[in-house]
Amino acid sequence: MMNQLLKEVQLTEDELLLGNAVLYPTDTVWGIGCDAMNAEAVQKIYKIKGRDESKAMIVLMANIDMLERYVQEVPENFEELLQSQERPTTFVFSGAKNFPPELISTDGSIAVRIPKDDFCHRLLMQFRRPVVSTSANRSGEPTPRTFADIHDDIKKQVDFIVRIKQDETAPEKPSRIIKIEPNGDTKVLRE
Repeated sequence: MMNQLLKEVQLTEDELLLGNAVLYPTDTVWGIGCDAMNAEAVQKIYKIKGRDESKAMIVLMANIDMLERYVQEVPENFEELLQSQERPTTFVFSGAKNFPPELISTDGSIAVRIPKDDFCHRLLMQFRRPVVSTSANRSGEPTPRTFADIHDDIKKQVDFIVRIKQDETAPEKPSRIIKIEPNGDTKVLRE
C-alpha cells in the first residue's frame, strides 16, 4: 500500500509540474487541483468547474513555514489554533502574497488548509508549493461525497486521476472554514 501511495504522489507531482489539472483525494472530499503558482493551470480549474473567477478557491499547504511565504501575517497563536481543530479546517487569511491574481479574493484574502492526510501531506512536502483544492463538482452543484459521486464530465476534463482511495464509500464532507484576523481573532464562516 505504501509503495502505491508513494507512486501516486510522484505521478501527481509530475502532472502538477506539467501545469495539468488533477483529480485527487484530500483530507475532506475529492478535489480538483493544480499548481497554485501556475496561473494558466488555475484558469483551467475555473473552466472545468464553470466557476466565476471572482470566487476564490482553497489552496493546500504543507505546513506553517510554507504558509508564512504566502500570507502577510500569520498570527502568533496560529499553530495552537491549528492543533486544536478536531476535523479538517480551512483558514481564510487576509493579506495573500506571491499568488497569481486569479487565486486571491477581491478582498485580498486566501483560503488555506494544512492537511494531515498522508497522501496530501506527502504530495505537498515533495512538491514544495501550494496546490489548489476545490471540490470535484461543477459550480452550483452538490459536492460529491465519494469518488463514485463525481460526475463523469469532471473526470473527462481533468488531465490525471489519482488511483488511490477511489473505492472508499464512507461519505466525506467539506472542511470547516474559519476567517482568521491578523490579531488572531477568528470567525466561523462554515461549520
